[in-house]
Amino acid sequence: MAAKIILHIDFDSFFASVEQQYRPEVRNKPIGVTAANSRTCIIASSREAKRLGIKTGTRSYEALKICPGLVLVPADFNKYFDVSKKFLDICKDYSPFTELFSIDEVFMDVTLTAGLFGGTSSLIKTMKERIKDEIGEYITASFGISHNKLLAKLASGLNKPNARLQTPKRSDGGQGFFEIKQEDIVKIYQMAKLTDICGIGERIRRRLADIGINTLIQLRNASLELLVKEFGNVEGHFLKSVGLGIDESRVIPYTQPQEVKSVGRSYCLPKNEPSKKIVLQNLYELCEEVGIKLRRLGKKGKTIGLGLNGSSYIKARKTFRDYADSGSQIYNLIFPLIEEDFKNQKYVRQIHIWVSGLEDKQRLTLPLFDFEEKKDKIVSTIDKINNKFGDHTIRSGFLLYADKLTTAPNGYLADRYERSKLAESEPAHYK
Repeated sequence: MAAKIILHIDFDSFFASVEQQYRPEVRNKPIGVTAANSRTCIIASSREAKRLGIKTGTRSYEALKICPGLVLVPADFNKYFDVSKKFLDICKDYSPFTELFSIDEVFMDVTLTAGLFGGTSSLIKTMKERIKDEIGEYITASFGISHNKLLAKLASGLNKPNARLQTPKRSDGGQGFFEIKQEDIVKIYQMAKLTDICGIGERIRRRLADIGINTLIQLRNASLELLVKEFGNVEGHFLKSVGLGIDESRVIPYTQPQEVKSVGRSYCLPKNEPSKKIVLQNLYELCEEVGIKLRRLGKKGKTIGLGLNGSSYIKARKTFRDYADSGSQIYNLIFPLIEEDFKNQKYVRQIHIWVSGLEDKQRLTLPLFDFEEKKDKIVSTIDKINNKFGDHTIRSGFLLYADKLTTAPNGYLADRYERSKLAESEPAHYK
């Protein structure tokens, strides 16, 4: 059986490139994209900024010391997601097996379709031309090819404009892709770092170093027993597969309906916030947002989790008897569990709220009392208004004068709700 042909496509300096495409005044200039509610940290750098040494994670004041002329631009994830969807419209013309891995990355299985477009090289050339024509000349992508997702992603990383490695000369016809074949694995592993592999972060790297594994070749030669002893059965087998270049996971089409097991929202405050009222207003609005998502999905949940990270980390998780799908319910159920600890917290920087144990609303028992039905009707009416005029148009009086949070997808599209909306938006003949 012929080997699979898997592409990994990763946009270059995505957030910054999109800003340069949409804002001609910052083209060819070093720019740093910051979180929309804060200018303290660079979350993405343009190619021009990267050449000066300004990387993701650099503090804004440090970046401005390196380049006083650096342009700071607040992130706009709705705009970035719109570009992603434009790219998906291109991808689906070449394969029904297109997986949205993150907001700026996709996998494509073109095993059955590459031949229809003159082969893989010709297909990639055509896709690059369409990106330029239909999305913009300032937005480019790196393509990696291999017989599985693990190696295709590694290949695209080696093909980045600012790639750390000088990759071997390859016969791609100058069309901008890098391919890892089965016979290339050892040669590539001799050059790449452990952390070049998706799934091996700094924490795993340090643990591997503790057992004498510092390179991909050493990981390749390590015994499964050693890895399982240190990392457990699941992680140990994963790392051994990585060492051998094995990945049997399939490309999951983004049009395939997502199984939603939980709905949540994380938010990083602009600064270390000492005001208890401001923290609680933000928490309440996040609960409202989670409730909105649940109702749009037709779900209710009975397990609620909350985390407040700041001067200390406070968390709570509990499964309740009743199901909830409104922000006020979620807030009133979970906050009392951390109220005493919260009083002693000096400041909060990050809030995380989530609901799981989901069930379809139609399958649940109808409320016994009229007042419960009336509350549901009120919430439904508010939803209709907010759907027409924008989320958080009608808000609780507790949020009077509080800033509105921006509802937007994040860079990893970790929210299953966003992915479900995307799948549902596709015409039936694409599913």
